[in-house]
Amino acid sequence: MDMERVHREKFCDNNARVLRAINALRTRYVHIRDLEYGLGAEMTESEIADCVNYLNEGGYIKLRDIEFHGEVSDLADAELHSLEAKLTARGIAFLNGKVSDPCIRR
Repeated sequence: MDMERVHREKFCDNNARVLRAINALRTRYVHIRDLEYGLGAEMTESEIADCVNYLNEGGYIKLRDIEFHGEVSDLADAELHSLEAKLTARGIAFLNGKVSDPCIRR
C-alpha cells in the first residue's frame, strides 16, 4: 500500500475521531485546543486542523471565536487555537447513521 493511500485512509478515520470527540459535549462548544489535547496521542496538530477544516466545510460542525463568540465560516479566516466547535444537525445525523460521507469512516 502506498503512503498516499495510507494518508487518505487515515484522514477518513481521523474525521470520525474528531466528530465523535466534539459529540462528547454535543450541546456545548469544544475548544480546538482541548481536541488537540484529547486526540494528541492519535493525531498530529496538522491532522486535526485538516479534519476541522473538512468537517466545517462539509457542514458537520460550526466554528466560533472563543473570545467574542462570533461564528467563523471559514477556517482560513481565523487562528485555529482561537476557535471552538459544535456539531450541527448534519453532524448529529451522520453520527446517527442518517447521512453518509466517503471521507468519514463509521
